[in-house]
Amino acid sequence: MANVLPFPFSHHLIIMHKQVPGAGERALARFTERARRAAGVGKLNVLVTSGREIRRLNHRFRGKDTSTDVLSFPAEPSAPSDLAGEIAISAETAIANARRLRHSTLDEFKILILHGVIHLAGYDHEHDNGEMAREEARLRKRLGLPDALIARAHSSAHSRPARNHSARRVPARSSR
Repeated sequence: MANVLPFPFSHHLIIMHKQVPGAGERALARFTERARRAAGVGKLNVLVTSGREIRRLNHRFRGKDTSTDVLSFPAEPSAPSDLAGEIAISAETAIANARRLRHSTLDEFKILILHGVIHLAGYDHEHDNGEMAREEARLRKRLGLPDALIARAHSSAHSRPARNHSARRVPARSSR
């Protein structure tokens, strides 16, 4: 059963459909607050779920019938004005990435949250000629994280799950 815990210090909802040792709700909520402030976006919610659910969401909102590590959903126009959107993360993929890249599971979740937050800020690495990669590298350094998601995806010859993860329900609100 899902463990839903809003945290009074962060204004975020972290929904753990999958429990992840080493990446608890409080740590994720604290980092989410730091990342959203650093990127200059409003409140957001984070769903930690199964690869199967991520694949379903990816198919429904992006038309891609494959699993991925993180998806971002900008807020609907009818949502409260201070809501930037939502991020969904595959627990299994995050754990596998952390093992493969030899860093902590918590660091991997932070990298994925940051990547999703940057999408919610209006960036799209599939169409921006490296602007999102530069922003991710800048924020990663500021927040003390290992290699940025885009940088490691481009620097490795190893095959990986599909990346990009902005599942647009509505057009981006930012011209970035």
